[in-house]
Amino acid sequence: MVKGRFGEFGGRYVPETLVPALQELESAYKRLSRDAEFKSTLRRYNTQFGGRPTPLYHAQRLTEHAGGARIYLKREDLVHGGAHKFNNVMGQALLAKMMGKRRVIAETGAGQHGVATAIAGAALGLDTEVYMGRKDTERQRLNLIRMELLGAKVHTVDSGSRTLKDAINEALRDWVANVRDTYYLLGSAVGPHPYPTIVRDFQSIIGREIRSQILAAEGKLPDLIVACVGGGSNAIGAFAPFIRNTEVGLLGAQAGGLGIESGKHSAPLLAGEAGVLHGARSMLLQDSDGQVLETTSISAGLDYPSVGPQHSYLKASGRARYVAVTDAQAMEGFRLLSRLEGIIPALESAHAVYAALEEARKMPASSSVVVNLSGRGDKDVETAAAYMEGRR
Repeated sequence: MVKGRFGEFGGRYVPETLVPALQELESAYKRLSRDAEFKSTLRRYNTQFGGRPTPLYHAQRLTEHAGGARIYLKREDLVHGGAHKFNNVMGQALLAKMMGKRRVIAETGAGQHGVATAIAGAALGLDTEVYMGRKDTERQRLNLIRMELLGAKVHTVDSGSRTLKDAINEALRDWVANVRDTYYLLGSAVGPHPYPTIVRDFQSIIGREIRSQILAAEGKLPDLIVACVGGGSNAIGAFAPFIRNTEVGLLGAQAGGLGIESGKHSAPLLAGEAGVLHGARSMLLQDSDGQVLETTSISAGLDYPSVGPQHSYLKASGRARYVAVTDAQAMEGFRLLSRLEGIIPALESAHAVYAALEEARKMPASSSVVVNLSGRGDKDVETAAAYMEGRR
């Protein structure tokens, strides 16, 4: 595979001013990812600060409800900050500090990446600024407050659809203007090379833990791993250590919004075409003129018109499957996990819960399914309540 490419996907499509910064990042990552001090410091932050390893929990009542395969939850909702975002952010923030960068910028949709960046910035003494679409600041106000409490400066973005896509656009503009002293801490497995590889590598701690934990619990690898896919960092982190284990199925749940047929969704892997967005070639929701389409999802973190290039490759190669989960179906997963297991999931994760239930009930009881529970649902309680009351 060509460096920075996943089949036809990936690459580096950026303004010339950013090429030296990306080359600097690639060189620093290659050096520091092998550095004993970097690895031991990151390990300490992951365990003593982040709370890793996270448990693999056998969801007995959810399993009984499905009536098929045993369902396990990888509890990324228990990581410091409330989501898998910590894994990638702590790695990149430490990388930025060791590169001599004092200012870190980030984008955020659901707010979890912004919160994790603010956490890491506070812990490492980095100046932190976060771009967030106005629509997302309104539906994720709790995380906006958390970021500000942690010392981050939040820039509200009013352009475009005022969601994650537009926050990334503004963060990229900032980086172009301040590239010498600023590190862009990208939040998902998207963007120009080497970001998809870096994010995947830091998030792969999820899959490595799943491997050892499920072997201890079941004595064999899982039959299926399920994760939600927006940009796709939590999913690629869960999938990557199992890609060569072809007996393990990989299933990604994209945001079906109001339904694929309605055109109001966020499922580029199911209804998109290959195109370039935010510096990489991947599957993209676009019109016949190549203009990026607006997306729809109850979940701010999945409200993105493209996807990480490695996911596009996994789908094209047939190694992974992807399904669309509508807002209504995600809310069903949200309610079921809350009431059957006492765990309120993030709305992003609820998409994976629903998809896993649909698959598990078709599988024999001797099978096992692991759901990557990528985040907790505190941030989504008001959105869920509004939906259930018919106000959304």
